[in-house]
Amino acid sequence: MRDEEDAGVPGLLSAMEGFFIIGVVIAVGYVAARFHVGGPTAQLVLNKYSFFVSTPCLMFAILSKQKLSVIFHPSIIVAFLSAAAVGLLFVALNATSFHLPAAEATIGALDSLYLNSNNIGLPVATYILGNPTLVAPILVMQQALFTPIGLTVLDATTSGKLSVKTILKQPLKQPILIGSIGGIVISAISAQVGHFVIPDFVYKPIDMIGQSAVPMILMAFGMSLRGSRPMGQGTDRRATLCAVILKNLVMPMIAYLLARFMMGFSGAELYGCVVLAALPTGQNVYNYAARYEVGTTFARDGILLSTISSPVIIALVALLLS
Repeated sequence: MRDEEDAGVPGLLSAMEGFFIIGVVIAVGYVAARFHVGGPTAQLVLNKYSFFVSTPCLMFAILSKQKLSVIFHPSIIVAFLSAAAVGLLFVALNATSFHLPAAEATIGALDSLYLNSNNIGLPVATYILGNPTLVAPILVMQQALFTPIGLTVLDATTSGKLSVKTILKQPLKQPILIGSIGGIVISAISAQVGHFVIPDFVYKPIDMIGQSAVPMILMAFGMSLRGSRPMGQGTDRRATLCAVILKNLVMPMIAYLLARFMMGFSGAELYGCVVLAALPTGQNVYNYAARYEVGTTFARDGILLSTISSPVIIALVALLLS
């Protein structure tokens, strides 16, 4: 972890540069859709390719080269409990106030708890926290726990079928989970033998394909903004705002309480847990909504508002805790 001077204003400005870069890529997707580049199915193709091919490769490439001690750092407990808490809060509020159908409520819960740990988390961890590997536990938690649970519910609620067989077969339908588990297995094997076991000529094409995941997801998200009016009529504004507040405000506060009083973290560890909890909603939520053709507007608006407001929250956390 860097010294306090390194984690101050210069680091914060560098993190804001990460947000700017993301905005540019989203804007490219919007402009491409505006001029009909790729035709009417371009967004669908990008979503499906990133879901089934590039994102699994990205997860494998990242996790296979991480040490198990980094992947399963104790901060994963804080990340899991704070995310689970806000997800359950959204489900409870939906039951009492919003009354969204099960599939859309699942998207709302994912909007509330799913962190943008790749394309925003990595620059934030690098430039504010000084250690990009701090996002590894979040990657594992989301891909091994929350993504399979969320996609299982989406699969069941959109197909109308739910059985033990369906649940047991669900991991086989989740290429992102398969890529993540494969990366962890390779990491464990490499630790045992003392060197990275995959030769470069095998690893490099996987890594190259994985590098395409983030820009494709961002451009597909930008394409979805073409012709849309965020928070317009026909959208549940209360539910969307609730998801954003849970993600950007409530989750960092819960993470602070858990990290400080339950885990006993202080200094850099405490600061890191709260900053990472303040990350905006990940674009993967829109990818999942588009995959099952449910709640895409809800997912898009939640991600957009969360991404716009997150830099303010992260700046405040940096000011108070860095």
